[in-house]
Amino acid sequence: MTETDIPAVSAVRVSGWKSAYAGMVPQSYLDGMTVEADIALRRRQFGRFRGRMTNLVATDGRGDVVGWACLGPRRDSEDEGPATGELFALYVHPSVTGTGIGRTLLGAAHTHAAEQGLGSMLLWVLQENVRARRFYERAGYASDGAVQSDDYDGVPVAEVRYRRALHRVTRCPSVRR
Repeated sequence: MTETDIPAVSAVRVSGWKSAYAGMVPQSYLDGMTVEADIALRRRQFGRFRGRMTNLVATDGRGDVVGWACLGPRRDSEDEGPATGELFALYVHPSVTGTGIGRTLLGAAHTHAAEQGLGSMLLWVLQENVRARRFYERAGYASDGAVQSDDYDGVPVAEVRYRRALHRVTRCPSVRR
């Protein structure tokens, strides 16, 4: 991902949230999300976390950004050693959900993580997000029993942690850093 991709990534993220989390996250929170606010946040994070986080984008045949993934060292402080990474985000534009772009982007994230010496990845997914949970389970992830809750407009929303071992996979030309 380059800095010029940020507006497209923000559009993918906001539309992805509004589509995927309807009925799981308070509608007031989703209604308050804007691409403009997300662009400002992505720009701050892009500069602040450069070198610590990797942002990947998936593009369509025209070169337009249709998916985004962000990964890096795990956030929590559990002492499992340095070889565990975390997938912080993976979103595809709702118009291409189910086309394989998410699977391709996830594979590219795994390849990048393995190239960085990581032996496993973890991620958090909304407990109620059955579609996403199935997606990650088909990709080899399994719930490890950890649960946390995030607050959205005063409503706690439960998340479950998933993890999987990494194996080197082939690069995909339609995904880039």
